[in-house]
Amino acid sequence: MVNSSQRTGTGRLRAEVERLRDEAMQQLNLADRRARIWVIVDIALGFPAALLAGASGAAALATADARVPAALLALVAAGFSAGAAFLRSDSRRIANKRARQAWASVEAEASLVLTQEHLDREALRALFGTRQAALAAYEGGEP
Repeated sequence: MVNSSQRTGTGRLRAEVERLRDEAMQQLNLADRRARIWVIVDIALGFPAALLAGASGAAALATADARVPAALLALVAAGFSAGAAFLRSDSRRIANKRARQAWASVEAEASLVLTQEHLDREALRALFGTRQAALAAYEGGEP
């Protein structure tokens, strides 16, 4: 027979697992949006830099009169390249994709735990470990 204190304890465990599942879904969506933003930033800085670098090289080789405009184009291209390197948008995109996968794992594990009739502290402990790995995924290291 299950007494009321055991039911209350299980209710608290279930509420905590639901909270972790909700947090995971929220973090998964956030990581997904961030990954998309960093793709846009990467393209917005990298593509013009490549085009301007090519145009400045072609202009510099065309005539002697085009050297000043070519130098200005080269400086603008260097500015775009420096901005892309400073922001590290590609590595940020990869980190957010990794985090998105890790949070999806937390959400899936929490959903699986919630299907169990009797929750125990060990399942919650394992879920917190998966959450910790998801938090570490942004840094790019192994959990």
